[in-house]
Amino acid sequence: MRRVTPLWTSAEIESATGGRASASFEVTGVTFDSREVEPGHLFVAMPGTVADGHQFVASALEAGAAAAIVSRPVDGPHLLVEDTAAALTALAIAARDRVPEAKILGVTGSVGKTSTKEALAAALERRCRGRVHRSVKSYNNHTGVPLSLARMPRDTLFGVFEMGMSNAGEIAALTRLVRPHVALITAIAPAHIENLGSMEAIAAAKGEIFEGLEPGGTAILPNDTPHRDLLLRAARRHAGRTVTFGSGDADITAVHAVRGNAGGSLVTARLLESQLTFTIAQPGEHWVSNALAVLTAVEAVGADLAAAGLALGDLGGLKGRGERHRVAVEGGEALLIDESYNANPASMAATLRNLGTEPVEGRRIAVLGTMRELGAHSDEAHAGLAPHVLDAGVNSLILVGDETRPLEQALGGQVEVQRADDANAAAELLLKTIHPGDAVLVKASNGVGLARLVERVAGGAATCST
Repeated sequence: MRRVTPLWTSAEIESATGGRASASFEVTGVTFDSREVEPGHLFVAMPGTVADGHQFVASALEAGAAAAIVSRPVDGPHLLVEDTAAALTALAIAARDRVPEAKILGVTGSVGKTSTKEALAAALERRCRGRVHRSVKSYNNHTGVPLSLARMPRDTLFGVFEMGMSNAGEIAALTRLVRPHVALITAIAPAHIENLGSMEAIAAAKGEIFEGLEPGGTAILPNDTPHRDLLLRAARRHAGRTVTFGSGDADITAVHAVRGNAGGSLVTARLLESQLTFTIAQPGEHWVSNALAVLTAVEAVGADLAAAGLALGDLGGLKGRGERHRVAVEGGEALLIDESYNANPASMAATLRNLGTEPVEGRRIAVLGTMRELGAHSDEAHAGLAPHVLDAGVNSLILVGDETRPLEQALGGQVEVQRADDANAAAELLLKTIHPGDAVLVKASNGVGLARLVERVAGGAATCST
């Protein structure tokens, strides 16, 4: 039987963290969520505002964890440190140091960063199966990024890491951990404007990703933003090469893009050193932009562009970010588009545009919830969705949360509107509303909980990539 190479040995963890191991052990994975523990994992007992991870050490070990990182002795194999969060960061630094030949890519942006990260990993994986590591889910903050780094295998060829922020300075700290060879910004939009105050401040905070670039690294940024020049200045302070993608005078652009019969797009892109024609499985203009960003990054690390094009054609929908479900309703089927994970004005507009191009036999229905962290801009931003709802030809609208009332007022009775206090109530309304041939878009900030609506309405429904 072939022996599995350990992710970490107890001696390596001791060396990285300065901790003391109670016994010799090897681990095959790392987690700080006891619900994710699999046999052989290392469980990090993180401090928390609600619950201390030490409360879950026993259950983690019972679930098969090989050991735990703790700040006080426990029964069972463990590594004792003064600060478990600092130990995880130290392990992340050691993980990054031990892959000197790997190409590391960092991704941030107000919208599209998780989708682009997943597409980029899939593009690289096409030719390097099993040697591409990426951050999972949206592990993109001060604990998620160190965890994702600590999970990186020692034989990694490409690492793709997502970085997010709510305040200035956060991405600067994360990018210095990741130390990317390629730093990519997908787009600038008013996400977290409540904390940062202005779009310029948001752009500056996203531009912090360039501060961690390895010497001679490549900065990739969107051309289609009023803040392009701000981003260019930030990039040129740190990058050996700066590349823009998008329309107009962008370095990388789509010279031809048409919507396919199945909902995706056929695109011909002009790259730095070549031209590539490919298909995108995902519908929507925003996915053309995402694809250009992906191909720019693939070209920057010298990977296989043709394989990347094939991967974009095969890419399925991501849960909460465009996954499509065929839902059985009395008399036939309806399409449910799950965009429940996140929302801001730019992503709302993009997905509504996509709904408007969806071929339907029935009606277009949108279940829209609150866009959070908009602060004083909230009323204006929600009301500003009205033209997009009308342009999309939405026939019926279910709104969730009081913050959406300005949207209802801005529509002025031009669209049938129903209101719900929460996801469960919205699901009840949708189940009474939906008919065969309808297309339903579900979108809100994650905290609204519309993923519960999707789970209830779609249940075990089949998913489709187009």
